[in-house]
Amino acid sequence: MSAPVRTLVAWCPDWPVVATGSPLNEPAAVIFANRVVAASLAARTLGVQRGLRRRAAQARCAELVIHDRDEAREARLFEPVVASLDDISPRVEVTRPGACAIVVRGPSRYFGGDAAVADLVRNRMGEVLEGRAEVKVGVADGPFAAALAARAADPVRLVEEGTAAEFLAPMRIGVLERPELSDVLIRLGVRTLGAFAALPVGDVLARFGAEGRGAHRLAAGLDERPPDARLPPADWSVAAEIDPPADRVDRVAFVARSLADELHRRLGKEGVTCVRVAIEAQTEHGEELIRLWRHEGALTDAAVADRVRWQLDGWLNGSAATRPSGGIARVALVPDELIPATGRQLGFWGGETEIDERAARVAARLQGQLGADAVMVPERRGGRHAHEQLTLVPSATVELRGRSLTSDPEAPPWPGALPTPSPTRVFRNPGSVDVHDAAGRPVTVDGRGRLSASPDCLMIDGKKQVVTAWAGPWPVDERWWDPGGHRRQARFQMIADDGVARLLALEGGRWWITAVWD
Repeated sequence: MSAPVRTLVAWCPDWPVVATGSPLNEPAAVIFANRVVAASLAARTLGVQRGLRRRAAQARCAELVIHDRDEAREARLFEPVVASLDDISPRVEVTRPGACAIVVRGPSRYFGGDAAVADLVRNRMGEVLEGRAEVKVGVADGPFAAALAARAADPVRLVEEGTAAEFLAPMRIGVLERPELSDVLIRLGVRTLGAFAALPVGDVLARFGAEGRGAHRLAAGLDERPPDARLPPADWSVAAEIDPPADRVDRVAFVARSLADELHRRLGKEGVTCVRVAIEAQTEHGEELIRLWRHEGALTDAAVADRVRWQLDGWLNGSAATRPSGGIARVALVPDELIPATGRQLGFWGGETEIDERAARVAARLQGQLGADAVMVPERRGGRHAHEQLTLVPSATVELRGRSLTSDPEAPPWPGALPTPSPTRVFRNPGSVDVHDAAGRPVTVDGRGRLSASPDCLMIDGKKQVVTAWAGPWPVDERWWDPGGHRRQARFQMIADDGVARLLALEGGRWWITAVWD
């Protein structure tokens, strides 16, 4: 059993928030899939935590500024920070935007020890960041222990060689970031990494399989996988020439997407998958650019293509200090670390269809040709209004295969949300309408939600439609704490004699058609 490699991890806390440009002394949060993925220090002080739903976060902090996540922007802004470390080690590995790792065996011998390298890394990154973000550095045996040391650093944490297991032992089991496994272990009474590492390896493997074995190795201060047979053959790399050389991200990304597909197919035939990939580029003037990217799980073809696009964006559109002097003439993807492929579970009735695969390939091709935002897909977000429940996001940010838009049965209900079924069409620009009672007077709703009279007819574009059925009102009084965002609205469902069911809203004394049921 080999000892893990001595590793340094540099971490910029709250990097998704930093990348938005929001000051860390103001309450701000970054949202992805309707959940908080990062929050500023000011927001965390007020109770905003990772994993909270948007609604719960805003309930805890009324002044919270919400930003949608943009991983491409995070990677682009992090590239100059990582580039400042290239003269310390030629193999700086980006685990995600905001965090990077270095094998410190060589640099420590050259610069005079782990502490000297840690201070040098902090100073180099701090010079680039210019006080916009904090830098924490952890050094330990293996990247997992080093990452946790960085999170516990103030601002540097050095874990002595050979003591990673003792350092990890008191930590809660949730730091493994395997929710299902952690939940089972907690219910079994195993609450710390030390208690988990004390379990017999054979019993863990028999009960939890390969995932449990990998987590058990991490808890014991070892690498997740034994380091044998992980160096890939050189002929598994893929490369392409670009003629004429390209200085636009979309052109290079289109080529890189094809390379990612080819690499994924090639590795799939050999029964392996990539967890770390080297992205190499050569300019028309002979400049060589290289950056390592790691993923916590297996790097799929879509994940590789995303990281290539982010890295190219960082090179071509980054700061003047890191920008190449000419266009990209050659791109190569080199699988730097491989593991056996575990496969993936297909659907009960035969898995994915050819139509699903074809749609995913078409979306990927259009992204490469027209940019990451060219193909948009719906994603459920939640909300009390029909236009808030689904939103369009770039298809590159989600996994297209196996997606479902069905609502989460465990998600709490939205107060004030309309009852099902949902409208089939939601208007981007609501249409004006007049609602009258039997006497021809406009129908109104008072502050207590009481109708002046029952709706009798609608006037739509000068045409009269008799109301045959209606339901409501459903009043909404939202964001009362925000003068600029405060809204009071009463909503109705009405069916007219033309057979169309409409969703109407009364706001500010005016009636609007916001959606219809076809």
